[in-house]
Amino acid sequence: MIETIDKHRRDFDSRIRSTSAHESLAQLRIDFLGKKGCVQTLMKELRQVAPDEKRQRGKLINDFKRYVENQIKDKQAGLGKSAAAKSPASSNATFDATLPGKREIPGTLHPITQVTEEIKSIFMGLGFQVEEGPEIETDYYNFAALNIPKDHPARDMQDTFYVDGDAVLRTHTSPVQIHVMENSAPPLRIIAPGKVYRRDSDVSHTPMFHQIEGLMVDENVSFSHLKGVMKIFLQEIFGADTQVRFRPSFFPFTCPSAEVDIQCVICGGRGCRVCSQTGWVEILGAGMVNPAVFKLVNYDAEKWTGLAFGLGIERIAMLKYGINDIRLFFENDLRFLKQF
Repeated sequence: MIETIDKHRRDFDSRIRSTSAHESLAQLRIDFLGKKGCVQTLMKELRQVAPDEKRQRGKLINDFKRYVENQIKDKQAGLGKSAAAKSPASSNATFDATLPGKREIPGTLHPITQVTEEIKSIFMGLGFQVEEGPEIETDYYNFAALNIPKDHPARDMQDTFYVDGDAVLRTHTSPVQIHVMENSAPPLRIIAPGKVYRRDSDVSHTPMFHQIEGLMVDENVSFSHLKGVMKIFLQEIFGADTQVRFRPSFFPFTCPSAEVDIQCVICGGRGCRVCSQTGWVEILGAGMVNPAVFKLVNYDAEKWTGLAFGLGIERIAMLKYGINDIRLFFENDLRFLKQF
């Protein structure tokens, strides 16, 4: 691994030294930091590495990634200064001090993007890898492979935007978990962020929204592991004093299943309109992976156990920032977006 990263670093150093234009620098960024770039390839190779070596190799890859990012940032700044020096506008002879100044207005990341990156950072710190998948799925991956057959009532809430035949806009990012399990042997720790689609539309639901679903498969994974992971995550996102509780629930792809609540962050548990005077707010669903799902991906349910969870990013953002209408995220009102 060290030799491989050293080879990539030498290749990167050679290319960035010869880079003299923004276009070639952009291509260099794609080749090393893009979805199909060098760094992502190295991260995918970690799946085949023994668990006791993953931490050391992961650190080497992250160090290399930061090195590439910093070098590209410095090079971009250098190219910008060079272009400014060559520009006629930089000459005092063409500078008119009587003209009004031009103020650059800095942009900001959308609040959904900010919360997504924060959630990803927390789970990556717990050893989870980020995986992505298609937004158009077959009926099999979106429903059947998750133990939701055609006549199951759990489809009523999700049987929604069909594209053609059995192709559907995914209603959750759980299909990514099936794709990964079909192509990778356990142990696994993954999260799957992305857009999902359902027909709901009101102040707390939109036809398109964002989810992050997680999966952990290993030997002897228990419900106590699930409780520990959820508590760490929720206290990181909402504060160390956040109280967490689990309520029995039902999801076809987990057994046992639970709804996870947090003490209302608006009223501190005293009771308010947001929490319907209960002092608690439902935040996500979770549970232990149903052995029926393992059977469909050819995992030995006698050897492996797993935990899974899913959460809506908009719901997290609304509670975190005190937003009372989910539609504000998608109306592109700068008065709203500039607050973040």
